[in-house]
Amino acid sequence: MRINFEYVTALQYEVKALQVKIKAYESGEAYRTQREEYEKRLREKDRIIKAQKEEIFRLHREIITVRDNWMQVFEDLEKEHKKALKKEMADKARMLERTLKAEAERDRWHNKWKEQQAALYAALTETEGLKELNRKLTAQINRDFENSSIPSSMQGLKRKKIPNTREKTGRRPGGQPGHKGHCRKKHVPTETHKLPVPEKYINNPDYYETGKTIRKQRVVIEMSVKVIEYTAKEYRSRITGARVHAPFPPGYTNEVNYDGTVKALAFLLSNECNVSHGRIRTLLSELTDGKVELSDGMLNHLSEEFALKSGTEKKEIISRLMSSPVMNADFTNANVNEQSTQVLVLASPVNGAALYIGREKKGHEGVKGTPLEDYTGTVVHDYDRTFYSYGTRHQECTQHDCRYLIGSKENEPDLEWNHKMHALFQEMLHYRNGLCEEEGPDLLI
Repeated sequence: MRINFEYVTALQYEVKALQVKIKAYESGEAYRTQREEYEKRLREKDRIIKAQKEEIFRLHREIITVRDNWMQVFEDLEKEHKKALKKEMADKARMLERTLKAEAERDRWHNKWKEQQAALYAALTETEGLKELNRKLTAQINRDFENSSIPSSMQGLKRKKIPNTREKTGRRPGGQPGHKGHCRKKHVPTETHKLPVPEKYINNPDYYETGKTIRKQRVVIEMSVKVIEYTAKEYRSRITGARVHAPFPPGYTNEVNYDGTVKALAFLLSNECNVSHGRIRTLLSELTDGKVELSDGMLNHLSEEFALKSGTEKKEIISRLMSSPVMNADFTNANVNEQSTQVLVLASPVNGAALYIGREKKGHEGVKGTPLEDYTGTVVHDYDRTFYSYGTRHQECTQHDCRYLIGSKENEPDLEWNHKMHALFQEMLHYRNGLCEEEGPDLLI
């Protein structure tokens, strides 16, 4: 009931409002109000239109003024442009004239430059030829045993020390950082002494025994003279008068004899160390307190005695040389009684054999009768033409290749390939020398 009452009340208010509007229209009051509102809005619109027309007129006048100003500016710019263009054309004409003159001058100097280039090329060609001739002559003058195949004995007055292929690296001698050191070889002790432990370590609780024993050795070389004497009673025959005694052992021929220890030492000092006989006698006498006094006769016959007793060893060396796949061969000079002679050196690094053969001359006469004459393997030499007649294959000694490269580096310092090739040879030799002995023969074949 309450809802219907509110609804009816609302409808009554709406009906009353509509009745008021109808009366207003019937009386014409609403039309007058609308008319006044319309005229008011129309006057407002006319005012706005008038203001806009005035603004448009003002803007039109400004546009005309701006246009006139721009036209004046354009006329001024055109005048300036024509003036600048006229000046530019004049400048172009002057530049063209200057360009033509410069081209003519350039052509004249170019022709002169071509003539100078031709003269310079001729001079450079002649200079290069002179440099090459000078380089060749300098290389010939500087040729020696260090950078060519010339033997060291043929140096004449330009004799220099015999070097090796090593080059100074600037490093200090001895062990290098990062390289495992080589310790001294320990020996079996002939005497052993134990040092007593200090009391300050035994009774001190701050120290304990580690179980490790520190060993340090000192090697002493002693030279003593041992004289072994045999005695035998002598008898004489009553019938013939002959004197007889018990036979002495081998090696007891003279009243005083020297065994192999003395002879071997003297032989090595003479032949391996190139010590004179006088110095050998003095050295052995001083080392033995004057007990051993060798004669010149015995020292002179040591080489002959060695040659007679080393026949078996020579056969073994020759056998190893002949069975080796590679043999090194070279002639070297020697002096015998102030006379120039030759020594044929045959060596086999693979089989560890070397043989020195004295000859009066080099060449085929020097090879005749030596193991090289019948050798059938690879001969490594210094390009001596003699050696090409022996063996089946030939190879140049790497040392000579290094000498040639050293000579090229000295006489042609502006080149690069000789430095790189020499470094490559040194690297190859270093690698080869570092291989173990088991791999060596396979690589040398």
